[in-house]
Amino acid sequence: MKKIIILNKKEGETPLRALGDFRKNNPKYLNVPMTYAGRLDPMASGVLVVLAGEETKSKEKYLALDKEYDFSVLFGFSTDTYDILGKIISTQNVVQNLTENIKNNLKYFQGKLKQKYPMYSSKTVNGKPLFSYARNNEEIEIPEREVFVKKLGLKKVRKISGGNLLKNIEKRIAKVEGDFRQKEILKLWQKKLLDKKTLKSFYVADFKIKCGSGTYVRAIANSLGKMIGVPALVFSIKRTKVGKFSV
Repeated sequence: MKKIIILNKKEGETPLRALGDFRKNNPKYLNVPMTYAGRLDPMASGVLVVLAGEETKSKEKYLALDKEYDFSVLFGFSTDTYDILGKIISTQNVVQNLTENIKNNLKYFQGKLKQKYPMYSSKTVNGKPLFSYARNNEEIEIPEREVFVKKLGLKKVRKISGGNLLKNIEKRIAKVEGDFRQKEILKLWQKKLLDKKTLKSFYVADFKIKCGSGTYVRAIANSLGKMIGVPALVFSIKRTKVGKFSV
């Protein structure tokens, strides 16, 4: 029996579901204590480090490992979750010279930086996760922490039509398991992208990041948009490496 199992979590499923499926497919682990070290959002995919047996007691060691992600940012929209699985808060035309603006601002997201937790996250405050406060429209002071980004690079900026964007979002939100407001969210995207007043094309930028433990890529996307002066959200996230582990 392995003490460390590396799973490739699918987009749309929760880490708990990924772990549950592993147990079902590997009966010898059914009664073995197991946990995952570092969760992934429903819309994120990639490396999920699972610990079994006595190794679960070393969880903190694995949580502290550096992470690497490939991620994309959609410009022109912001949501309350900082990704496509959230209510649209604002829309705006993309600024001119987007690629140049991105490159000029990436330096502000490298090294040590203060980062507030996204309201739709599992970070607990007074014994309750932040997403619970968000869902109940309860005001709470959002905690922040210092994170470290070792490297953040822009790979390319591409264009996507409104029609293809909607098809993409519909297909991917349909994968989501559990209660994440997905039906409500999908209707909001459909209403916005089918509106004749909405732009016909949008920009998506692809990035690669290497960062320390606790860094929220969603928050970086949101903050980058604010710095450039245009709403932005994480369009996709794939965790490619945790420490030395990859899939």
